Amino acid sequence: MRHFSEVYALMRRRNKKQYALLAGCCFFSVLLITAYVCMMRAPTVLNVLPEGGDSRKQVMMIFILAVIGCAVFTTYASGLFFRQKSRETGVFLALGASRAQVRGELYRELGVISLGSCAAGAVLGGPLAWILWQFFRLAVVDTEEMRLVFNPYAYLFSLAFSAFVIVMMFLLGSRSVRRTNIIDIVQESHKSEPIRNVPRWYGLVGIGLLALGAFLGYMSSAFFVQVLHWYPPEGLTAVFYLPALIGLYMMLLHTVVNGWNGKKKLYKDLIATSQMRFQGRQTVRNMLVMTLLIAGAYFGSFYTPTMGTGAMIGYDARPVDYVYHFRADQDIPLEEEVRALAEEYGVTITDFAAAPMVRLAVDGDDRIEEEGPMGITWRKEYKEVMQSELFLSASGYEALTGERVDLAGGEIRGVIDAEGSKLLFDPSKSLVTNYLTREQLPVTSLEPLRYDSLFGLNVMNDEDFAALGAGLPEEWRETQVCFNVENCGETYDFAKALFNEIVDRSTEDVAQYDSWDPVVRDRDIAKEGFYFLDPEHLEEAGFSEIDYAQRDSSAFRLGWQYMPEFRVLDKADFVKTVAVFLILFVFIAVVCFSAVFVIAYTRCLTIALTNRKVYDDLRHLGASNAYLRRSVRGQVKRVFLVPALVGTGLIYAFYVMVMYFNGNPPGITYSEAAGLLTALAVIAAVSALMYGVYRLTLAQVCRALDIRR
Repeated sequence: MRHFSEVYALMRRRNKKQYALLAGCCFFSVLLITAYVCMMRAPTVLNVLPEGGDSRKQVMMIFILAVIGCAVFTTYASGLFFRQKSRETGVFLALGASRAQVRGELYRELGVISLGSCAAGAVLGGPLAWILWQFFRLAVVDTEEMRLVFNPYAYLFSLAFSAFVIVMMFLLGSRSVRRTNIIDIVQESHKSEPIRNVPRWYGLVGIGLLALGAFLGYMSSAFFVQVLHWYPPEGLTAVFYLPALIGLYMMLLHTVVNGWNGKKKLYKDLIATSQMRFQGRQTVRNMLVMTLLIAGAYFGSFYTPTMGTGAMIGYDARPVDYVYHFRADQDIPLEEEVRALAEEYGVTITDFAAAPMVRLAVDGDDRIEEEGPMGITWRKEYKEVMQSELFLSASGYEALTGERVDLAGGEIRGVIDAEGSKLLFDPSKSLVTNYLTREQLPVTSLEPLRYDSLFGLNVMNDEDFAALGAGLPEEWRETQVCFNVENCGETYDFAKALFNEIVDRSTEDVAQYDSWDPVVRDRDIAKEGFYFLDPEHLEEAGFSEIDYAQRDSSAFRLGWQYMPEFRVLDKADFVKTVAVFLILFVFIAVVCFSAVFVIAYTRCLTIALTNRKVYDDLRHLGASNAYLRRSVRGQVKRVFLVPALVGTGLIYAFYVMVMYFNGNPPGITYSEAAGLLTALAVIAAVSALMYGVYRLTLAQVCRALDIRR
């Protein structure tokens, strides 16, 4: 060989596994990020996830975790590559090669690896997302709404992450060549990254900080808004999660250095424990990334079972099979037409009740937002006319439910669900107003009634109902209908036909979102000049229009103000109704768990490559095959087991806390408890899968180290 490039190429061929490992890590990271962002920014998903909604925030939070995890993973892989390559770099420099020569060859390699792997990951990320989405459509549900459309601007995120990977690799490569001491360069690949002595109190303090950070991070937003009346800048509340991150790091340090078994197994696992300590920094970094990704993956995984379990329990708990309401100016089927339709489908209606309702204005505290030196703050301002709500008469409530309610003049009772949720119940209402005639009635709010099918309504006595409803046109009057049927589970065709009849006979005047309010609309138009829920302003507010032609879509069924509640229809079409939500979060979980498995597998193979000489020496010193295998298993098990236990326990405890504080009053309802039990089943299934990957990885590591089973 006459040229330096030829010698360099020969060394590259001899170390092709290291190059393949680096290229594979970069490719996989960019592939996952591209697939995630293509899905996250797809119009198909954005049309269902409203701007500023909790679901979109959850998706973004998990995306940030995935980006951090993949960034740390690629940085670690690059650092490992340059550590392994440092010996040949030092030899070339010792033999007289100039740093410029070595740098030039290295840059040429990095250019090919980084650009090639990142480009391949970016190009294949979109098709991967599309293939997974189509698989979910075939396996779960397939509707017109599920047609996936990509937004080309999503690739800007992919390009940004690819740019980070490329720049990071060149910076680390340049630093590796820039070292001045050739001996240090030669010995770089043999250096360990041990952790100094870690006090045993790190474990318990870490757990405490972890719990404190999770609590502060979740509750800080409510504290700022509800107590301080201040809307904090975007991202400020994330600072309060830092104690959790510090605690997690401390706990992982304690686990790697000290373990949780005291000194009982110190000598039995001496080799495995010592090797984990010598590579402690690398190990803890990997465990931290894996723990965060596992937590994010489970957070996405829990969405589907908890939502589905809660919904099914809610459907079964409804006291009425069929419930719908409509504005009085609409030509919607009533008892005679409904019975005729039921007879056509062979359905027997056992009871039928309809009651009039009126839309009245109620008082309340408005939030007046003001811009100040600290940002946006708000203050309460009492308004006699705050918003509108629907009211039933006491006799109407009795006709619908069979429950007698005795109310004196000026007394009202709200209706909440059977589990006692008061999220939509304001016990402080003291004034009810006819918005058009301005006739007012001071009221006293009594203990709420519980009836799932009439959730959110109010009840007043018949005299007050008649007096306040006088003079209201049909646009301010509604009819509530409830009826039961025999063998409800066998009446899907009838339910579908009645649903279509209701939608077909509804006019565009009532194509409104559930939160549309004529009182709020008038106030917003007077103050701002527009109402964000009017059709012409929906798009800029991040909402899609209520379209009768898309009556099976999530936006329509979850958002339409007059959406019927038919038990058999809701149960049968649940997956179809929330398909985008379900598949999105399943996709997120698949992406995050895939990243966890690849990172764990890569880390364990790194252990094999790094410690091959150690195990060869142990073998020559007389160590048995069983001892060597037990030592390897001890290291691989920690790489898998510790992040799995910590990440799973952390996110499940956090999820329980979210469920507890999410209600009003705080607590865990029966449906939420059932959802949490279902989440445990998900944990069991994923744990079994993770154990399978662990066994596969252990076998690969033993094969790489020539350790027989």
